[in-house]
Amino acid sequence: MHPTPPASLDIAGLETVYDALALAIDEAGPEKSELFLVKLALLNAEALGSARLVRQHIDAALRDL
Repeated sequence: MHPTPPASLDIAGLETVYDALALAIDEAGPEKSELFLVKLALLNAEALGSARLVRQHIDAALRDL
């Protein structure tokens, strides 16, 4: 039996996440925004359960900054 692949977000879902993230970054403020983003990344890495996949996401996010 193969595990079920995770569902992907549609555009509306991505926009909802983007809006929530922007609000949370504003709420954290400039002094704590980096800490917030690191905590969020670690929580999402734990949820993904794959260091390899997290590394791929890190590499993708770094492209074309």
